[in-house]
Amino acid sequence: MSRGHPLSHCTILVVEDHSDARTYLGRFLSDLGANVILAEDGIDGLEAAKKNDPDLVITDLRMPRLDRFRLMEEIRALYPNDEKRIPIIAMTAFSTRVTHSRLVHSGFQACLQKPFTAEALLAAVVAALNA
Repeated sequence: MSRGHPLSHCTILVVEDHSDARTYLGRFLSDLGANVILAEDGIDGLEAAKKNDPDLVITDLRMPRLDRFRLMEEIRALYPNDEKRIPIIAMTAFSTRVTHSRLVHSGFQACLQKPFTAEALLAAVVAALNA
């Protein structure tokens, strides 16, 4: 990662069904140098992952057409022999400590409780990319 732009050379897929949140996340991550792909639901997110080979996925937990765990399973299945393990960060407005723990134990690298700060988002992204 370069000094001026902490996410330079990273492709990040954001899967979020709320357009305002999707736009904000895309702009914030782009301003930090990331190449950002936006998807409005799990099906679109999966297709975008197949086409763009992201370095990181950030996804809302409650979405139409393909839920959080199924999306994660499908993305993981793109690389069946673990030749690449794409980190996935979950976002939710409905999290408890138990939910957060369950998500991390099921394969998500982090869970961000909405609303979250820009600092919390950046910290989670950098930690996931450096794991």
